[in-house]
Order: sequence, then structure tokens, then C-alpha cells
Amino acid sequence: MSKSWAIVNKLLPFSCVDGPGNRFVIFLQGCNFRCLNCHNPYTISLCKDCGDCVDTCPHQALSLKNNKVIWRADVCQQCDTCINTCSYNSTPMTYHYSVDDILKTIRKYLPFLTGITISGGEATLQLPFIQNLFNTIKQSDDLKHLTCFIDSNGYLAATGWQKVANVMDGAMIDLKAWNNQIHINLTGRDNKRVKQTIEYLSKINKLYEVRFLLIPKQTDLQDNAKNIANFIKNLNPAIKIRINAFHNHGVHGIAKTWEPATKQQVDIFATQLRHYGLEHITVPTIYL
Repeated sequence: MSKSWAIVNKLLPFSCVDGPGNRFVIFLQGCNFRCLNCHNPYTISLCKDCGDCVDTCPHQALSLKNNKVIWRADVCQQCDTCINTCSYNSTPMTYHYSVDDILKTIRKYLPFLTGITISGGEATLQLPFIQNLFNTIKQSDDLKHLTCFIDSNGYLAATGWQKVANVMDGAMIDLKAWNNQIHINLTGRDNKRVKQTIEYLSKINKLYEVRFLLIPKQTDLQDNAKNIANFIKNLNPAIKIRINAFHNHGVHGIAKTWEPATKQQVDIFATQLRHYGLEHITVPTIYL
């Protein structure tokens, strides 16, 4: 039987940037990448129940019982002291939601929603839950009109995507670097599977968007615009492309020293992609 509950970091009732229309977004806890530029590193790991954060909480919202860290959301002030204390890129502030819990919440906002997006962390680490949730939505008379999307780093194998292909309407995939070694340097993982995911999802018409994060002097995207464009164009030149601009607010470690991407740098990359045959390109409207 498919998993009926998930470890959730956050629910976002309304979003217009996580797929088409107005979407209910579920951010799952846990990620298999270790991106140097991660803006939400506390979503990477599951809580190890070490207890280091308990005594640091200024509002007594945390306790340690039976070797488990217990979080009281009702007294928490969201000061993030526990997140800043944690040395494992995690947080005790997570929820265990069942499929029924999620559906109940979705129905509160249903008149305003176009669809559901599962994000993270890395959503596909909790694939059985996604499969169960999407399948239930598609079988519910009042919910089946909602589109079901996954926002992913693309590292899931094709056999995994096949499990949700029939209940998923689309996916947004991040390609963080073209060169494999640069991708490993940035994320700790190679990009072979990511490219295979893009190819597979395009083949079954479930690839909604490919996303690129431009990090000056760190990513090799600008130098490989022709290779990237040819890769995408050979699959389907109508694939949507989204270019995001790196900013160093909220990042940690070495990424705090990295230069933010400028509008000029993003525009140059977009122009290169258009020159080589890609047309459906979205760029940021605001630069920090």
C-alpha cells in the first residue's frame, strides 16, 4: 500500500510561481542534494533528535521525550533559533500530515485553486506519499479538476517517474549545471540522471518547465548556451524555460561570498538561448 503520510516542512495555500495558475504548494522535508547555494538548508535533512536545539529555544517550544524532539507549534514564535543551532541542516519544526489531512486543507481553499504542487527539499524522496495523494485527488469528484505537479531536482530514476506518470500532470526540473563535474561541485551529485529525467518527461509530455539558476563564476550555463539549447530543442523546442537569478541573501557558507546575478547577465543568457532556437523563456521581474 502507498504511504499515507508525509513529513512536511510547510504548506503554502496560494502560489503563482510553482506551476500554472494559482497553486497549493506542499514543501516536503528532506533532500538528496547538498547545494552550496541552498537558500533553505534546514529542509535538507530529517531531524536526528539529537536534542541540541531544545535548550536554546527561548520560548520553551521544544522538549526531549523518549529520545525524540517534540515541537509545540502552539507556543513557537518562529524565531528560527533551533534552525540556527542545528548542525545537521534540519529543523524540528515539521509536521506529519496524512493524505486526508492534506485533502482537508486543500478543500478549504478549493474555490481559488488551479492545482497542487509538491516541492521540497526534494519532493520525490517521499514518492509513495505523492503517488497516494495524486491518485486520491484524481479519483475525487470535487478535486479531479486540479492539476498535480512536482517541483524536482530531477535525480529520481525513470522507474520512479513511471510510478506517478499516470497521476502527474507535469513537472518542473532544475538543471543546475551543464558540465557534470561542475554539477557535482555545486550539489554533491552528478547530472546524468537529471538530463535523463528531462528526456523522459519530455517524451511522455509531462515536462512543464526546465529551470536554470544563474550563478556568476560558479555555474557554466552561460558558456554552454548552445549545448543547452540543442539539448532542449531536440526534445521539444516548445519546452518552457525559466531563468532564475542567484542572490546571496539567506545562503550560508561559501555561497555568501558569491556574486549575485545581474539583470544584464540573465538577459545575455536568455538572448543566447533564443539565438539558438528556444523561445518560451521566462526571466525574473525583480532582482535583489
